[in-house]
Amino acid sequence: MVGSDTPSVARVTLFRVAIILGVGLAGALDEIVFHQLLQWHNLYVHTDQHGRIISDGLLHLLSTATLLVGVLLLWRYAHLVRQARGRVLAAGLCVGLGGFNLYDGTVQHKLLQLHPVREGVLNQLPYDLAWNSTALVVLIVGWLLWRPAGQGVSERPEG
Repeated sequence: MVGSDTPSVARVTLFRVAIILGVGLAGALDEIVFHQLLQWHNLYVHTDQHGRIISDGLLHLLSTATLLVGVLLLWRYAHLVRQARGRVLAAGLCVGLGGFNLYDGTVQHKLLQLHPVREGVLNQLPYDLAWNSTALVVLIVGWLLWRPAGQGVSERPEG
């Protein structure tokens, strides 16, 4: 079923699966750390406490579902793991984590203004800069891990 370009197919497939896992992990960590533990914000702040809790619950459901899909896909393609480098999974996780948080910080925080990084502070700029720069660094690390990963992959599966 898998052709002679198996390492390339394995690499791309696992990278995509790891991105899904990274997005789910980013959503879960955001919800757990910033919404629940630190209580800095909710997914949607322009409502009453009941609406805030519902919006956070929906985020939790979505991030859990995304993680579940990623784990099921990883299990489904586990036979390809041996044919791709370990850094492919790390690259995809970083791209998913960084990409989700950069989207969150630019689109949800600034463009749509669903919520700030931290409610109740006068100057949001340090929080925005920290959030988006961290996301950008993680995204760049993922990209750097991904780029060289394909250069060292042989055309024949390891056995």
